Amino acid sequence: MKMCIACGMPMTQISEYPLYDISKNYCKYCANPDGSMMSFEQKLSILTANYIQTYKMDNNTAKYTAYTILKKLPAWRRNQ
Repeated sequence: MKMCIACGMPMTQISEYPLYDISKNYCKYCANPDGSMMSFEQKLSILTANYIQTYKMDNNTAKYTAYTILKKLPAWRRNQ
């Protein structure tokens, strides 16, 4: 089973890959419409918004939490 290098999601079905391309090492939720991987800034923004909405965090706390989680993943280690 592959894990998304950008968010850590397990990818167990072909429908979880961008454009059904199992050669990709990131999931459809971390892909742009053309199948390319989102930038760190895009992913950070989306995850921050998710934390604000889901956990009712303020923007600074949500962004710090998202950054801390993302920087541990293979795709973003170089962005520390």
